[in-house]
Parts: sequence; C-alpha cells; structure tokens
Amino acid sequence: MADVNRPEPKAQLSVFDAVVMMVGLVVGIGIFRTPSIVAGGVSSEWMFVLVWIVGGLITLIGALCYAELAAAHPHAGGEYHFLSQAYGKPVAIMFGWARCTIIQTGSIALVAFLLGDYLAQVVPIGPHGPALYAALSVLVLTVVNIVGTTEGKRLQIVVTFIQLGAMAAIILFGFMGSPGPVELSAPAVEPQTAALGLAMIFVLLTYGGWTDASYLSGELHDAPRNIAKVLTLGTVIIVTIYVLTNMALLSILGLEGLRSSDAVAADMMLVVAGPSGELLVTLAIVVAAISTLNATLFTGARVFHVMGRDIPAFRWVGVWNQRGGAPVNAQIVQGGMALTLIGIGSLAPDGFRAMVDYTAPVFWMFLLMVGGSLFVLRWRHPHQARPFKVPLYPLTPILFCLTCVYMLYASVMHTGAAGLFGLGVLLAGVPILLFRRSQPAGAPRHTLLMEAPLAQRPQSPGDPS
Repeated sequence: MADVNRPEPKAQLSVFDAVVMMVGLVVGIGIFRTPSIVAGGVSSEWMFVLVWIVGGLITLIGALCYAELAAAHPHAGGEYHFLSQAYGKPVAIMFGWARCTIIQTGSIALVAFLLGDYLAQVVPIGPHGPALYAALSVLVLTVVNIVGTTEGKRLQIVVTFIQLGAMAAIILFGFMGSPGPVELSAPAVEPQTAALGLAMIFVLLTYGGWTDASYLSGELHDAPRNIAKVLTLGTVIIVTIYVLTNMALLSILGLEGLRSSDAVAADMMLVVAGPSGELLVTLAIVVAAISTLNATLFTGARVFHVMGRDIPAFRWVGVWNQRGGAPVNAQIVQGGMALTLIGIGSLAPDGFRAMVDYTAPVFWMFLLMVGGSLFVLRWRHPHQARPFKVPLYPLTPILFCLTCVYMLYASVMHTGAAGLFGLGVLLAGVPILLFRRSQPAGAPRHTLLMEAPLAQRPQSPGDPS
C-alpha cells in the first residue's frame, strides 16, 4: 500500500484542461512535415484522404482501449501502472526505463529539434542555432513546469488555442483559395515506389502522442468517469483537424504538388496568401512545436515520478512537490536526459530523423504490451469496476494489437542502426531491476501495485483494497 503521509498527485485538471492537453500533445508539427511523404506513398487523391481517415479510426480504437484501462485503473503513472498490474513491476520498470531514456526523452528531443529548425529561420543565430534553440526551449519549458502544474496547464491552454486558430486559418484559406502554379521539384517519395504501408507509418506517427493522455488520469477530476470523455473527445477533435487540413492542402497543391513540397503548409499559404501567409504558417509551426513540447514535458515527468517511487535508489526522483503540485525532481531529470539526447542528435545529419528512428521500435513494442494488458486485467480482475468498457470487446483491442504488431515490424525494418541502438539502450536497463523495491513476503502482487490515491480508485467487490 502507498504511504498515506506521502504527498500524492491531486485532482486539479478538468475535462477541458485534459482535452486541451491531449490536443496539444498530438497536433504538433508532424502535420506540417509528413503529408508530402504520405502523398508519395499513395496512388490517388482519394487514397490520400482515406489513409488519414483510417489512421484516425485506428487512433480512436487505441483511445477506446486506453479509456477502459485508465477508467478502471486511474493513476498518474498511466501506462506504467497498467503494465505493473498486468505483468508485474519488472516489466513496468523496464517500460519506465524505456520511457525515461528512449520514448519520452527521444520525443522531447525530436520536437525540440524541429522547433529549433523553425526558430532559426525566423531569427538566425548561426550554424548551431537549431540545436541551441532546441536546448533553450527544453530548459525554459522545464522551468515553467517545475514552477507548478497550474503554470504548465495555463501555458498549454494559451499555446494550444493559438495553434488551433492558426490551423483553422490554414483550413479556411485552403478551402476558399484557388489553386495556383506550384513549383515542382523531386518528389519526397517517388510515385513508382509508393507503398501504402509506408504511408500509414507516417500517418500514425503524425497521430502519435494521444497515449500520453493516460498520465493525466491521476490528476483528473472524477477520473474513472471522465477519462473516457477526454480520450474520445480529444481523438475526434484531432482526427477532424487532420483530415480537414490535408483536404485543404490537397485542394490547393494537388497530389503532385504535395509530393514535391518540402513544406506543404508554407507552400500552400504562399500560393493563396503570398509571403505574409508563408510567415503565418511558419509562426504556426513554432507555436505547434511549443504546444507539443510543453505537453510532452508535462506528462512525461509523471513516469519518472512513479518509477522513482518503485526503486529505492531513485526515491528522490519520486518526490511530489506539494507547493507547486508537480514532480519537480522528475522534471529536472527528464530535462537533463532530453538535453543529452539533443547533444547527441546534433551530431547526426538529421537530428529529427535520428530521434524518430531511435524511439520507434521500442515505442511500438510497449504499446503492443499495453494493448495486451487489457485482456490480462479483464481476466485477472473480472469483478473490477469499469466505468467505461471498450465497445465490441474483444474485436476492438485485437485490432489495436494487430496494428501494433504491424507497426513494430515496419519500424524495425525501416529504422536501421538508430533503432537497434534504441533496443540496446533498453537492454542496458536490465540491471536496474536489481534495485527495485522488494515485495513483502506473502503480499498479493496486484495489491502492492495499486497505488492510486484511494479517493480516485473505483471500489468493487473484486477490489482487493
């Protein structure tokens, strides 16, 4: 059982706050980068729109699976907590290690690299400007989230609404503007090598980040009933934004124009609104990156916090600061590791691509395990109160798991040395299991793992508490 005197995360997020956080996590700068690659992987305009719709449906299926897990087991540890209950703490600790050293910090670094690239275009500061901007952005936003949860939440709301306003302008210009001449260059992906599977990889990469909403359940008001609203509403908003944005891009640039563009949104706005429109979209990309980066820092520190409480040697990382209502030490460690990856990535020809390759195989492997945990927890706790149940069980989670299997295979096949390096870092964390908190003799495993605040835990005849 958790120490009742130990500071715990408090319910301080409304459904509105959490939805804004989720939208900010997902609607990032990927939408300004991946459409050209996706266009090169399809054979027609209707197929281009269809893959974005299918990607949205896959995301919704995953969100429904996560909604059941988070509603039945609300906890600030999110996926870490689900894996603990389903497979035991050793698996959860390995996930925590992967999250801290590969998945989360790698995601922070890749978003920071893209933010640095665009800031360097607006205000150039020399050849090392992108890396310096990336590092500075991580430092500043980490400090904001160290100050407190309220400050991080307010910043997220402001930048997300600025970002959504810019996206709305892009959609509006796209549907109301007239197609114009587009200067064609070499396609990002040659049409003769078009592959639907490759297109789906980048579509799902663009939709990525929704899983982090599960980490908000430990601080969400009435989480068992509200987390499903957050995940479903947030996903519907995200899918709507992405499908409309890509239709707007397609209506102005056409499929060939998309394939030939390195900056699809900027090129579209240049056609319909001139240089001022191009500047607008550049600023929108900067705001989108800040939004995603801040939300990723906010949620990511929760894993460091929960993992620190399970490993005595790292107990100081698990301290929750009551004054600011935030995991301050976890934020500091997370920021330091992200800065390290930024330093390493700055040595590569393309820091963004290096971070994508580094994180992808490990990410999809653990996402598959989280999908499987839904089956395990239903079997292990048949009487557990489930305020939300995934529709069409077991078909829905089976489809989700099959998608994860495919994405794991595709990511291993396409990431090369960087992906193998990520897997090597994962294996390097095995010795950390020697330092985990030992389980008292005779104590049922699942009772020790249910450390969510009692006020937020659903009670049922099958609940061991």
